[in-house]
Amino acid sequence: MTEGQEAGLLSATFIVKGRFAYGLLDAERGVHRLVRMSPFDSQHRRQTSFASVEVTPFLDDVADDVEIDEKDLRVDTYRSSGAGGQHVNKTDSAVRLTHLPTGIVVSCQNERSQHQNRARAMQILANKLAERARAERKAELEELSGERTDNAWGSQIRSYVLAPYQLVKDLRTNEETGNVALVLDGDIDEFIEAELRRRRTNP
Repeated sequence: MTEGQEAGLLSATFIVKGRFAYGLLDAERGVHRLVRMSPFDSQHRRQTSFASVEVTPFLDDVADDVEIDEKDLRVDTYRSSGAGGQHVNKTDSAVRLTHLPTGIVVSCQNERSQHQNRARAMQILANKLAERARAERKAELEELSGERTDNAWGSQIRSYVLAPYQLVKDLRTNEETGNVALVLDGDIDEFIEAELRRRRTNP
């Protein structure tokens, strides 16, 4: 987790474990748009924010199949922040890896030692590189077949409007609800299910 300069989060990486976790959460991949009256604006003007969501399957054995050249890595260490035990804020145990050829950046600060954080970050990086390779192969096949699809990373998939009215609307499925607070608290099942039904109908 990286905190924003003024408030909120700049980025966060987390692992979700559960039945069909990747298959379900893949429906959330894309750009999410939030419209609200900013609490950080003294004039209380309506502002728009965007959050990009990336979903990558986390497989323990992928790290063995993906070769990462140490020369392609920039390794930065820094002090962990937040809850985490006696080592937090005392040693440079947190690790940030930058894969120079692709620009992919992975950070880990949750483990007890720098060695453990590096190992976990390498595991996450390997999964991201494997997912990138799969996406590139898919794009090549689609180009050969003449199909054109939107890039999920650069496409706005859902809007969360808190002002001047209350509405959450998914632009892919037209699924919508006026209960914005419930959705922002994590009740997104109806949106995930609607997107999975759309994919099944229009693969």
